[in-house]
Amino acid sequence: MAGFDQTLRPFLWRAERLYPDTEIVSRTHEGIQRYDYATYSDRTARLANALTDAGIETGDRVATVCWNHHRHFEAYFAVPSVGAQLHTINPLLPDEHVQYIVENAEDRLVFVDPSLVEKLESAYDPSTFESVAQFVVMGESVPDTDLEPITDYESFVGSHDADYEWPELSEDAAAGMCYTSGTTGRPKGVEYTQQMLWAHTMATLTPQGLDIDDTDVVMPVVPMFHVNAWGMPFSVTAAGAKHVYPGPSPDPEDLARLIEEEGVTFTAGVPTVWLGVLEYVQEHDVDISSLERIMVGGSAAPKSLIETFDQEYDVTMLHGWGMTELSPVGTISHLKPEMREWDRDSKYDQRGKQGLILPGLEFRVIDDDGEEVPWNGEDFGELHIRGPWVTDSYFGRDDANEADFDGSWLKTGDIVTVDSEGYLTIVDRTKDVIKSGGEWISSVDLENALMAHEAVVEATVIGVSHERWQERPVAFVVLSEAARDRAEPEAVKDELFELVRADYPKWWTPDDVLFIDEVPKTATGKFDKKVLRDQYDDPDLLEDAAPEDAAPEDA
Repeated sequence: MAGFDQTLRPFLWRAERLYPDTEIVSRTHEGIQRYDYATYSDRTARLANALTDAGIETGDRVATVCWNHHRHFEAYFAVPSVGAQLHTINPLLPDEHVQYIVENAEDRLVFVDPSLVEKLESAYDPSTFESVAQFVVMGESVPDTDLEPITDYESFVGSHDADYEWPELSEDAAAGMCYTSGTTGRPKGVEYTQQMLWAHTMATLTPQGLDIDDTDVVMPVVPMFHVNAWGMPFSVTAAGAKHVYPGPSPDPEDLARLIEEEGVTFTAGVPTVWLGVLEYVQEHDVDISSLERIMVGGSAAPKSLIETFDQEYDVTMLHGWGMTELSPVGTISHLKPEMREWDRDSKYDQRGKQGLILPGLEFRVIDDDGEEVPWNGEDFGELHIRGPWVTDSYFGRDDANEADFDGSWLKTGDIVTVDSEGYLTIVDRTKDVIKSGGEWISSVDLENALMAHEAVVEATVIGVSHERWQERPVAFVVLSEAARDRAEPEAVKDELFELVRADYPKWWTPDDVLFIDEVPKTATGKFDKKVLRDQYDDPDLLEDAAPEDAAPEDA
């Protein structure tokens, strides 16, 4: 029966009634803003009235081009709960991708941060933005801009009443939308129903998920424009916990100070964020003793990062995996009870894996012959997954639907192994795995090995064309400032070769290590190997290769 379905609105209803005084803290362009769930509920209702008066109807898409802050959070509940669809747009995407996304989604209204108005202007094209009837700047004033019609957020919501009669919605109603980054083609739209977001929220609240409760203070660093900030605005509200939003372009100092000043207990983001925070904390007087756990995903976290946070700061780093298509969380690497008695190295090895599937999901791993691989931690295959918060199609993309789904199964494109305990390890993306002499080499494993060296800040590995072996691995490494000052790159290169040889077959050894200033990043903060492949896929690069015994001799 509609109204009693699995929808988002009851999460806010519960928070405003049981935890009216719990804080929501936001770093904004205007400084630190703070209010409580009671005030948040009123402002969300005012926004709902404003959207209705602006002509937003059931099924319309409302776009946001925004950082992590309280106004964006208000849209997270107001837009889906009036029956519209919250469409978060990554402001770091190329202009042509933003144009395609807005046109494809047919957005009716666009919220934009003051600092991102110029970016949106750059992408604006009347022909692709034809559906947009209103722009709203997320602040108290409107900067100089050619975008129109346009108003500021506080004027947009301020004159409206805090009473709103929320409609009874079906759990099948579309509630959210996010597009994949489109690094290998046009972005693909993923729609989230009310039920998908409800189910994802409930699963992440469990101890096998993120284990958030009303004593937590949660700071999502993963952007709210990227897959619903991993669902945390919904799950934190459902738990009645305190929110802390780090605002526009936070640097390591901003994050460390918020942890200290607001008593953050749980936070989440990609590994590069925590490498920066760790470096800042080690070099400055800042107290992060409130912090209990960090969820890390988007790319593999170096084992050294997990160890350092654990041993030096008593912070548990939860390794996870997910996708835009999964709303997004699919696995978390919690230790099973008997594993808590293992020796330290064994526990870190297990926690470094992507972990156990969340309750409610199913998976299988399929090899090149279409057969399921055994759970032995060695055999590779592509991960297929299904469940109540996994999409079963792409918005308006029949070509992608045929290629990326097998019945109810989503073909993830991730190459994985599964150990005997059921822990998944991401070996590579199908497009990133290196095929050398007919054998697979995991770029992810090599990157983790290289990152274990104390002089290395960032490392990534790609396959470069090779006349004899088809592909050979080449590493790209960013040295720490101290290592660069010592000016000993060749010595570091030899040590990196030895690190790889210590744990992997000799033919896995990269044919070269190239030192660069920074690894290119995608719009979501992941290493962008496509850029490196475009720049360096040249057989001449391998003229001065590593020793010959590094090649796959028996291939």
